Amino acid sequence: MKLIVCLDDKNGMMFNKRRQSRDRVLIENILELCKDEQLYVNEYSAKLFPENSVKICEKPEDIENGYFFAENIFPNEENYEEIIVYKWNRVYPADVYFSILLEKWSLTETIDFEGSSHEKITREIYVR
Repeated sequence: MKLIVCLDDKNGMMFNKRRQSRDRVLIENILELCKDEQLYVNEYSAKLFPENSVKICEKPEDIENGYFFAENIFPNEENYEEIIVYKWNRVYPADVYFSILLEKWSLTETIDFEGSSHEKITREIYVR
């Protein structure tokens, strides 16, 4: 299983029970990345994606294969062999932070691209 998250420069994920930001091009990038495997999201995140492009799942630990996009669910690190981090490259107000220590993982890929609302978004892929 592969985990996808969006983080600010301080690993912030949410503020006041809301996502920090959203970007249309980032969503397109996620869909392209996941095109050969199922993308799972919970109900909260489903509205970001085109209809019928994702499956709803509230318990990521029940998924064996595919990708899980997490915004307000904090999955157990042991369930994943890969973590894809999209970085906003700025600091937003945050009160919920990503808790997995990526220093324990191996960075295998970094790409930058221009988003629809962000000059630069960075995608990093980490593996065990």
